[in-house]
Amino acid sequence: MRLRTSLIHAAVAACLAFAPFAHAGNPVFPGWYADPEAAIFQGQYWIYPTTSERYSLQTRFDAFSSSDLVHWTRHEGVLRMADVPWAKKAMWAPAMVEKDGKYYFFFAANDIQSDKELGGIGVAVADKPEGPFKDLLGKPLIDAFHNGAQPIDPFVFHDDDGSWYLIYGGWKHANVVKLKPDFTGVEPTVDGRTWHEITPEKYVEGPLMFKRNGKYYFMWSEGGWTGPDYSVAYAIGDSPLGPFKRIGKILQQDPKIATGAGHHSLFHVKRDDSWYIVYHRHPLGDTNGNHREVSIDRMQFDAQGRILPVTITNEGVPPHAL
Repeated sequence: MRLRTSLIHAAVAACLAFAPFAHAGNPVFPGWYADPEAAIFQGQYWIYPTTSERYSLQTRFDAFSSSDLVHWTRHEGVLRMADVPWAKKAMWAPAMVEKDGKYYFFFAANDIQSDKELGGIGVAVADKPEGPFKDLLGKPLIDAFHNGAQPIDPFVFHDDDGSWYLIYGGWKHANVVKLKPDFTGVEPTVDGRTWHEITPEKYVEGPLMFKRNGKYYFMWSEGGWTGPDYSVAYAIGDSPLGPFKRIGKILQQDPKIATGAGHHSLFHVKRDDSWYIVYHRHPLGDTNGNHREVSIDRMQFDAQGRILPVTITNEGVPPHAL
């Protein structure tokens, strides 16, 4: 009995010894998903991706939550097209923020090709991160082209002074606009302008912004979203309104791992200043452009504050509790 007990204790100790080195594995959850939006709400990690299907099937958003980056729970249909009366064609590329106890879900719908069509960027609201979300305005928040930017791929940035900005744009143009405090519209900045173009060299879509050590980091996707050359680049500026000059790529395919690594977002864990890049990619050998999967890898900076090239992996990241 003593020997058996000792063996059990040894086995438990071995499991505990190896537990910290367990990894999520990439992709982090099953299914065809893309354009992941990462957020931390109520002490949990959340990912809100596009349902990566042909347009006729992009009629809902699922969400995924985790306490450790490794084990994920799926929340089906947190926002459905049936709850957005003006959305008729497809919905994709969500952005998420929490404000005053409410959760706001920004998204693109209808893939409009001109100002004569109904669609653009919408916003929905809920009382919980898992929804259900309901359309806030009964119409798009942004429904027209400005500075040549197709109104798609929203990202919401909250600056230190309390200002909220919407960064968005397809068709190789990126805009920044200041949001009204209640997210019901946009308003001019102090210079009297509303639509600020910040398009850097090689920009295509998928913008993101964050602030670190007083500098504004602007990130975006380059290349074609269905192809292997899809990738992420960045710039650094002194204002959310730019100017931004491209520094270089930090995320791209690895022919031994996956292709088309792009349209990303970030987790920043403030207690230890750790950064994780959440992105989609195509499995090796798969030529269906909609077959995209969500993955997570580490993102790091050098001593000068530049983003180091990300190594994409099959292992993913180890557990990291909030």
